[in-house]
Amino acid sequence: MRKTMKTAGIIVITAVVVAAVVIGVILGKTVFVRHPELKGEPETGKWYRITPDETKSSDGSEWHGLIRVGTENKAVIYFFGGGVSINGYTSEHGKEFFATTAQIQDFVASGGIGSTSEENPFRNWTFLVLPYASGDFHSGTGEYHYTSDGKEKTIYHNGYNNYSAFLDAAMPYIGDPDTLLITGFSAGGFAASLLADDVIDRFPSAQNITVCVDSSLLLYEGWHETAEELWHTPSVIADRLTGDNLVLDSLTALHNKRGDGVKILFDCSYRDDTLQEYQAFIRTGTMAKSRENGDLFQKDLAEMVKGLQESIPDVGIYIWKYKEDPKTRNTQHTIISSNVFDKLEDDISVAEWIDDAVNGDVKSHGLSLLEQ
Repeated sequence: MRKTMKTAGIIVITAVVVAAVVIGVILGKTVFVRHPELKGEPETGKWYRITPDETKSSDGSEWHGLIRVGTENKAVIYFFGGGVSINGYTSEHGKEFFATTAQIQDFVASGGIGSTSEENPFRNWTFLVLPYASGDFHSGTGEYHYTSDGKEKTIYHNGYNNYSAFLDAAMPYIGDPDTLLITGFSAGGFAASLLADDVIDRFPSAQNITVCVDSSLLLYEGWHETAEELWHTPSVIADRLTGDNLVLDSLTALHNKRGDGVKILFDCSYRDDTLQEYQAFIRTGTMAKSRENGDLFQKDLAEMVKGLQESIPDVGIYIWKYKEDPKTRNTQHTIISSNVFDKLEDDISVAEWIDDAVNGDVKSHGLSLLEQ
């Protein structure tokens, strides 16, 4: 009996140790990944941090950008996502609504579109990556002050300042790329639409330019006020926001200014599980996921696609379905940072769809999902 108990104890201890090792390996490849600070000339194909002195996350902690220099004279400006603040309440409750620190985001850069997989058409491009920790779609220059428990507190909506300082610091290392892809997922997709024109101005040598917005749709009548009064977004950007659809307003303004000189793409899961939750908060004040909220999102997405096609005749659309919940029918949020190589619609992946557009073949896929 004693021998049996001893054996069982050894088995339990061994299982715990193995589990701890497995968890350690997983964490070591994800949240604990920390790329080295760039000092001197970067080694081609290696990730580095660049940490400008004047940058900060919303909680006041360190913020940094990431760079990987490629072998081709092409660059990706890649904005990360992670929620949003739309008013004082959401700013004060930070972590409930948006990422407040950039400290555990480095690992995201080397997945999906940033991977070195042979199937990735962008594997040899230079990447400039903007982690997200400002709650302002990377577009703010302001501070939000409030009092809690008798203490004065500050939330830094400094996304635009961070982005600008990082690009200024990174530019000397990347030469003069002739091809540019501006993209981002979720909050980063909103950023790609808001900041694309600003990015393009910084790359005068780029003649082949594509903008791809991944999974970014929230309808809110107060976007202009939020950008102007809470985030303190530069007026040239905030003034484009005239309706309830920030991405539609921004991409339409981009097309009206740049015309056929910029190829514009938009992709989204047809019943996005996260976006419909945030839309429920905007609509009702409560974050909630349900089949009914998914129905509303699907309808809003169909209207947005229609608006994009009317405003930007040559826009490329990719509507996709992945990991659909059998009860709610709601689906995965974002794709370019993860399974961007999966052939989800029309036997073509999102990565292939973007690559086709970069090479002059702009098409749409998956539109029939909006009718289901």
